[in-house]
This record gives sequence, structure tokens and C-alpha cells, in this order.
Amino acid sequence: MSSSPTIDDIQALLDAKSWRSRFGDGALALGEQLARSRSVHEIRGENLPGGDVEITANVTPNSGGEFSPAIVFWNEGELVWESECRCPVATCCEHAAAVLIHLTKGKGARLERAFGGTPQAEEMTTGKTLETTPPLDAKTKNSDPGKPTFLFRLSRRDDSNPRFAWLPDRYGQAFAVYDGHRVPLSPAGHLPPIVTPEARLSRDRAAETEALNTLYALHFLPGAEKATPSLRKTELPPLEDDDGTLWKVDTREWPHSEFFWQRFYHEGVPALERRGWEVRFAPGFGMEPLVFRASGWRAEIVEEGRGWFHLSAGFEIDGESFELQPILAALVANRFLEVTEGLPDGQEFLIFLPDGRGLALPVGRFRKILKTLGELMDFQFPPGGKLKLSALDAALLAAESSEVSAGEDEPLPALPIATPIEIGALSQQLSDFERIDSVEPPPGLEATLREYQTDGYRWMQFLARYGLHGILADDMGLGKTLQTLTHLLAEKEGGHDEGRPSLVIAPTSVVENWQREAAKFAPRLRVLILQGADRKTRYRRIPDSDLVLTSYALIARDLEIFLRHRFHLLVLDEAQHIKNPEAQVTSAVCQLQADHRLCLSGTPVENHLGELWSLMHFLMPGLLGSREHFQQTYRNPIERSGDDEARTSLARRIGPLILRRTKHDVAKELPPKTEIVHPVEMNEAQKDLYETVRSTMDKQVRQALAIQGTEARIVFLDALLKLRQICCHPRLLDGEKGNAAESAKFESLVELLDTFRKEGNRVLLFSQFTSMLSIIEAHLLAEEYEYLKLTGETKDRQSLVERFQGGEGEVFLISLKAGGTGLTLTGADIVIHYDPWWNPAAENQATDRAYRIGQDKPVFVHKLICRDTVEERIQKMQDKKDDLASDLLSGAARGIDLTPDTMAGLLAASEPED
Repeated sequence: MSSSPTIDDIQALLDAKSWRSRFGDGALALGEQLARSRSVHEIRGENLPGGDVEITANVTPNSGGEFSPAIVFWNEGELVWESECRCPVATCCEHAAAVLIHLTKGKGARLERAFGGTPQAEEMTTGKTLETTPPLDAKTKNSDPGKPTFLFRLSRRDDSNPRFAWLPDRYGQAFAVYDGHRVPLSPAGHLPPIVTPEARLSRDRAAETEALNTLYALHFLPGAEKATPSLRKTELPPLEDDDGTLWKVDTREWPHSEFFWQRFYHEGVPALERRGWEVRFAPGFGMEPLVFRASGWRAEIVEEGRGWFHLSAGFEIDGESFELQPILAALVANRFLEVTEGLPDGQEFLIFLPDGRGLALPVGRFRKILKTLGELMDFQFPPGGKLKLSALDAALLAAESSEVSAGEDEPLPALPIATPIEIGALSQQLSDFERIDSVEPPPGLEATLREYQTDGYRWMQFLARYGLHGILADDMGLGKTLQTLTHLLAEKEGGHDEGRPSLVIAPTSVVENWQREAAKFAPRLRVLILQGADRKTRYRRIPDSDLVLTSYALIARDLEIFLRHRFHLLVLDEAQHIKNPEAQVTSAVCQLQADHRLCLSGTPVENHLGELWSLMHFLMPGLLGSREHFQQTYRNPIERSGDDEARTSLARRIGPLILRRTKHDVAKELPPKTEIVHPVEMNEAQKDLYETVRSTMDKQVRQALAIQGTEARIVFLDALLKLRQICCHPRLLDGEKGNAAESAKFESLVELLDTFRKEGNRVLLFSQFTSMLSIIEAHLLAEEYEYLKLTGETKDRQSLVERFQGGEGEVFLISLKAGGTGLTLTGADIVIHYDPWWNPAAENQATDRAYRIGQDKPVFVHKLICRDTVEERIQKMQDKKDDLASDLLSGAARGIDLTPDTMAGLLAASEPED
């Protein structure tokens, strides 16, 4: 079956002009004459049910009569057409030729308009206005009795008489009025005095010249009454009381006059009236744009079921209903938010609807509507669809509608939205945490919750009751596991889980901690661990369990098994493991089926806001729009420009779904924590080695940048690794060069450890290099220190933790990656970071192994930094970077991107001291 012809197909046929061969020479000549004399009117295009396309029009020759030719197009491998008319010729007549000739003009705009399009509408609404120079002071406009006032009278052509078809369809007459006597404004500058029986009045050339210039500025041209002899068939009809020139629209500026006249109503008339003009419109002039009035507004959030709603909204103007969604689509198409940036809230802005009519909208109200709904709908407003909303979207929208926006002169009440009772209640609770219903801990809990832990449990219950999903982003050590177990137990004892199991996914090293905590605080929960090679034998027990525990390392491998079950609650502990939306583990967890989802993470944003999007996409897909939309709307403005408005908008959007408490907020009993940076001066041999490697690698990176950016990144990371290894200890480098120098930092560490040993302190010592831990371990052995060591190769982590907490070990050596999470080591009061990294969140997590609930001694954190090296530059970058884990949306949230400038800065030579 052939496809229906498109506007482009028809335009291509018109442009090819092969259609002209179907007409006789006489019909074409008459058609040309009819088209030139503007005898073709009311062209309409329509898609017929069978797939054909029909164009009809009215043709009114000067000789009299009216004809309505119809031209039908269809596809038969190529575009073909036929015409018919009520005239004696019937087909391929001069009337059909006139229509086709008329459509060939205007570069496709006339054909598009025939099918309801608004060509050039965007141009008409993006900066093209009719405002002229600033108005005169109202106090001095008519203070001089000799000064004229001005009148602009607008008329419409009489289309009932085809002899006047050559006139503009709408035109104006301009007059100067002196002491009640009216004279036409003369573009030629002839200003004869006004002679009356009482007096002789002189005319004010300067005032009339200014009035003429005002009309020119509004894109009016004089001389419409002077038609060419070939078009003008009769004398101009009498001009009421006075003769004079006719003013018409400058078609070079406004090729489609209806756009102009609606603009003139909206902008030109106020501009003239501010200058003391009187503007009169003849009856039936038309072209007045529609004007929004708040009294015609209606909006309602309608429940669809299963936790989904839709917005039914619109307004009435003069009894005609307008749906909101097509209006919003038009605003987006015309870049309304961009164009109206900085305009007063009370000002009106004119847009054009698909049918060509202008609509004047209040800027403040519709900026608020479009921004609010745009954030919810990703600025996608398909004309035929509904504005579908989740419960959260509906509640946020209800909250927005109740706010008041400030107008230019007085506050503008926000447009109200009728909401279901439960959405109104949710809206209130989202705006005020204290309004969340109080709930008692479940009877089976064998723990006493702190006040903030009770609040966290209450928040989880609130999310579950309203079908929402969120992030518990408490600091490390505040008991996220306990709060979650309390929630799980309450769901089981209350019957909300309907007998379905819940699933917790955690790092491998943390899974057993969940088992221990559950056995201690919620022993009534039936817990199933799916870890180890024999886990397959326990798959069948999933439906009979209350809590299933597995790890990120296994979830992708066992995904097929987990997809067979629907879980009540799905919890991701240390949820930053899915911060990369393209990672296999992220894809796996997003496929799991669960009624409720919860993320636990003290650092939901470690490097950039894209990580937050990944977590929210797991929790509530679509809430923050597509990844690309989130980057354009939030991430780039916040991270690159420090956009406070975008930050506030994002906080309002996701704030209710994130609960964040810091130790300083809730654990007042914690002792103080002190951070100390130890600048270390490298010895000469170490400096020489560092400079040799630095200069060599700097050249290699610059060469790679000149050739290929990706290769430069790889070379840079290799250079960075080598330089960091030299700072730690030259022996970390392969080959003899690495053994040639000693380490000043290592010597500083030895002195520190000796001091702490004498003072009876117990130390957690972190490094990212296990090879560095081995060097330190050799020193501890030689000096007969009592120590423990935990790296990625350690099998029984919990045994080491229990030994250290039991008092064994002066020093605990820990690799940053293996020991940064899931450990409670409050037996230490000293934390040493031997080597820095530019993610402060990773260091803070490691520090929080000691600085957490249960710590009763002041904690001192020591950082060893080599002067004038890449370590010092990394430390400065850390200082500039906001701690997004503490305040998800504050500050610029800048991550460290490996740009050419960043790489060059890190590898640059040290500046000599003065």
C-alpha cells in the first residue's frame, strides 16, 4: 500500500513545475492573473481517510462570481494529481491553476499554512517585537495646547465587492488633531495650515514628523491607496470624513500579516497609547489575540490506579476550551523560558497556536508552570498524550501550585490544582519531615534506637506507605544497617511484605556483617546467605526466607535465579557500587523486581552528579529524566556554572527521597576529630628521581595529546602512578632506579609511629599500595611492633576486626580499597593516610572506621604529603572539591576531569621559591 503524500512531496511537485503541462496556455495565463490580483483565498489542506490529500480554495475573479476548485494528490509510485471545479471547464481550469500558482510562492510557507502550520511563527515570537523608543513623560504629553494629538484608525477591506481585492485586507489612516480639527498625516511633508471660521492654526512639523517615525518604527508603510493600474480597477472608496494616505504592513518585515496584526494588538497599540495616541478599530476588524485570564483556569490531578496519576489542566477564553499540553508544547518549541528570561512576572508574552492564533500569556505564571512540569516530564509534551505523574510527581506539583509568585506590582497567586486527599497529605509531609506519621519500632526488635535512628526508620516506613523509594545517606557509623533491619522487621510483623522475601545486596566483605546484625537485633527474621561455591544448593530456600543476602560480585552471575522472584524490599548497601550506569552490576540490579527499593550510602555522590542520577534511575526510573536531559538541565549548570536555580530545583525534586544526617548533627556524644597535614621535604636523591621521571612523562603526555586524546589519558595515568610511587618510596618503582634512593616520607612515618608507640596510641594506617604496606610491615617486624594487616587477599576480615577491637595490635595496616567500608575499628584513636587520592570521600570513609558511634577517645587524622609534588597538587584539588557526601547539592560539585589543562598542571615543574 502506497504511503500518503506529504507536504514535502507536494511542494517538490510544485517546485518542479511539471504540473503546468496539464494546463492550456489560456488557463495558465488567466491563472497567473488571478493569483497576482489576490483572488485566491481560504486555502485548506486535508488528509482524506483513504490516504489521499485534498487542497481546496475560494477563487473570486474581478469579473464577479466565486469558484471553489479542489485538487487531490495521491501516490502511485510517484505523486499524481487531479482537479475539479464547478466552472464550465471543470478540470485543469484557470481557477485550479491560480491555486497552484499561488502555492508556488512563499518558499513553502503558503502550503504549510494550508495544512494548519504556522511558518515563521518561531521567528515572530523570538525577539521580533513592535516596541519603539521610550514613551514621552505622561505629564508633558499634552501640556501645550498648541501641540497636536494623534489618531490611528484601522479598517478592513470590503471583501463583498471583488473590485477592491487589490487593497490590503487591513489598513490604517493616521491623523493629527489640533484643537478638535483633524488632518491626515502627510508622509510627503506638506503641512498647509488649518483654516477655520474662528482662527488659522499652524501645524507642528516636529510633532508630526515624530508621529510619522513612530508609524515607520511599527513597520507601517504609506501609499496603500496607490495601486498599479494593472491591479486597480476602480477609485478608492470614500474615506469617511477625510482624504489621505493609507498605511499598510511592511510585508518585507512581516510576510504573513496575521502575525503582525496580533503583535500590533499586543504590543503596538500599548506603545502608541503610551505616546498619547488614540487607536480605533473598525467593527469586524478581527485579529485580536486571545488573552489568558486566571479566572478561566481549571486543573485537577486524577488518579489512574496502581500509584499513577495524570494532570487534566487547561483554561477557557470566551467560552472556548484550551488544553494545557499543546500550549506547553508550543512554549517549548518557541523557547519560552529562554526568551522570557529576566522579564517581569506580570508582563504578557505572545505565542502562536498551531492554528495561527496568538495567545497572550502572563510570563510569571507560565514560566512557573513550564519549569515545574518540564522538570517532571523531561520537557516532552506530546500533543495527544496525558501528563502522566507518579505519586511523588503529583505531590510535588500540588506543593508548587500552592506557592505564591511575586508579580511586578503585586503578588500573583499560583494557579490552583485540585488534588486527591492522599496526594494532598503526601504533599504536606514532603514539605515538612515533622509531619511524617510517628510509628513505634516493631516488638521483635532487640535494640534501643537512638532518636535519629527512630526518625530514619519512620522515614523508611513513610516511603513504603506511599510507594516511594529513597537513599539513606547517613554518615558512616550512624547505624544504617540497624535502621534498615528495623524497617524490614516492621514490614514482616505488620504483614506488609505479604510473605515475600526481601533482598539485600552488599559488598562481599559486608554480607556477613548483615548476618551478624540481623541475628543480634532482629532474630525473628529468617536470613539466607547466598555466597560461596555451594550457594546453588540454597536457591530453593529463597521463597521461605525473610531476608536474602548476596553480594555485588555475584548478582550478575546469579541474575537469572533472582529474576524468578519478586521481592518485597530491595536494598543496596554501599550503593555507590552502581554509580556507573553503564556497568554490568548496575544493569543487573535495575532488572530485579521489588515493591520497594532503598539505597544505603554515606557517599552517594563521590565525584560528580552523574553518580546521583544512576542511583535515582535504579530507585525511580524517569524521575530525573534521561541521562542526557539530566546532564543538560542539572549536572552541567551546577558543576560548571554553579547555577543556584538548577541546584535548588534539583534539591526540591529529590530532597524528600534522600535522608542525610552527619555525626555532628546527631551524635553529639562523639569526641572531637582533628586532621593534621604533615608536609614532607624529599631528600635530594628522591627529588632528582622524581624530576627525571616527571620531565620524561610530561613530554610523553604532551606528545600523546598532540596525537590522540585517549592515549594521552593512559600515558598520564601511568605517569601519575610512577610519581606517586616515588613520593611513597622509590623502591615501589620497578628496576634499579627505584632502589637507588630512600624515602623521606617513610622516615617521617617511622618517627610518627615511634611517637605514637611511646604515647600508647593505637593506629590505623591506610595506603592504596599493598607493596607500600609490605615495606611498612617489614619495618614493624624489625622493630617488634604488634600489628595486624588487611588487604584484598585477606579471607577472614571479621576475625581481624574482632582481634583489634579486643585490644590486639598497636598498628593495623589496611589497604584503602579493602578496608574503606564495612569495618568498625573504634579501638584506634590515630588514623594515618600514607598517600592521598583526589577523592576525599574515599579517605573520609576510611577515617570513619575509627570515628563512628562507640568511639570514646579523641581521634587524630594524619596525612603525609610530599612538598612540591603531584601529592601536594592533589591535596589542593581536594580542598577545592566540595564534599558532596555531606551536602549532596551544595557548592559547584565539581569533579576532577582529566582535561589537558588538568594533566599539564599536575605534571608541571615546581615553581622556585622566592
